[in-house]
Amino acid sequence: MAVGGRVFLDTSILLGGLIELGEASLAADRIIAAVARRALGRPLTAWHCCLEFYSVATRLPAGLRLSPDSACRLVEEEVLGRFTVCDLPADGRVTFLAASARERVAGGRIYDAHIGEVARLAGATVVVTDNLRHFTALTRHGIGVSSGAEFVAAHKL
Repeated sequence: MAVGGRVFLDTSILLGGLIELGEASLAADRIIAAVARRALGRPLTAWHCCLEFYSVATRLPAGLRLSPDSACRLVEEEVLGRFTVCDLPADGRVTFLAASARERVAGGRIYDAHIGEVARLAGATVVVTDNLRHFTALTRHGIGVSSGAEFVAAHKL
């Protein structure tokens, strides 16, 4: 049975679901398995999340680290093949950056703010992430923010 709404998966879920990271990735594994079964419809993610996945996957500690070829193949087959991959429209970039400055977003927080804005514009109803506090601002737009474990429990995955 498909989960209702537009589900957006953040990089933390892609990493934990596509790379065996031990017990910490159990919820993400279940979510990615649900994607493969099409139980989440065609979920959303951001192009930025694809790049972030590749970046992190290719610099993990030895034994977990993927080769660039393997990381690329996973993005192509598992993400581009099963997700709607979204990006910020060109005409929204300056507006997003100005709003971020007004909200005093600083440092690396800009990256999660960018991903959040992509999710909002893509029509996400829930963002699933293991970095909850980075996305709480989305709740003011009526977008739910859920950890992987909360999402798995709520949808009995």
